[in-house]
Amino acid sequence: MFYDMYSDLCRKIGKSPTGVALELNISRGTVSAWKNKGTTPQRDILQKIADYFDVTVDYLLGNETSYETKKSPDIAPEDDEVARMVEELKNNPGMRILFSKTKNASKEDLEKVIKMLDIMRGE
Repeated sequence: MFYDMYSDLCRKIGKSPTGVALELNISRGTVSAWKNKGTTPQRDILQKIADYFDVTVDYLLGNETSYETKKSPDIAPEDDEVARMVEELKNNPGMRILFSKTKNASKEDLEKVIKMLDIMRGE
């Protein structure tokens, strides 16, 4: 069950299960055991993976059926643009990862990333 959830999350962001594991300093052999033996990672590894994908450990274990982020900020209903962005973050794994990677970035770092994205899109 765990490996199915994990590999699905990897697929949604366009990465291989082994590739994500290596980013998280988890060995190929460990990923192989998840897949072939049906083992489940220890709690600390589960939490690391959940943080990476910005989902709950319960979601990874198949105990939650909804695909939502760990925390949903309270948003005033009148702020439609913010609500739209939050909804996009909730439904797009790639956006969630991008957002989670920039949470602690400085304003200058964010401005550099925005410039790089603009250049990549030809703007």
